[in-house]
Amino acid sequence: MHARVVYDTTFGNTRTIAEVIAAELGQGTTSLSLGDLTDASLDGVDVLVVGCPINGWRPTERMQEFLRNLTPGSLTGVRAAAFDTRVKLFIHGDAAGKISHALQDAGATIVAKPHGFIVQGTEGPLAPGETGKAGAWAAFIGAELRATA
Repeated sequence: MHARVVYDTTFGNTRTIAEVIAAELGQGTTSLSLGDLTDASLDGVDVLVVGCPINGWRPTERMQEFLRNLTPGSLTGVRAAAFDTRVKLFIHGDAAGKISHALQDAGATIVAKPHGFIVQGTEGPLAPGETGKAGAWAAFIGAELRATA
């Protein structure tokens, strides 16, 4: 399995979640910031987890640009999942859902329901227990991957 967790972050909370997910998926899974992404960064990847903070009810501008640049069929054969970090409000947007749809539109097979992780206040930190929830979500993804291998 060649897995990569790609993320965008503003205050570091999404990076923390991405690193937890990568560690739980194990087997050489790496996390990579959108700012460090190159044209070859997704070559050979068969598992892709993508996440960012919610910004104005949707993914960040950098994430939207990344998603727009995915061509139809470019992720065929890739199993994928999406997450976001969000402030807990009555209405908060859904970046993870939008990311998941874009990954699927590019040909990826979605292996887990999009997931949001709670940040306290605009800048964080992560709410208590959120890194544990990220680890549990990644363990679920790992189990799904093994079941469909």
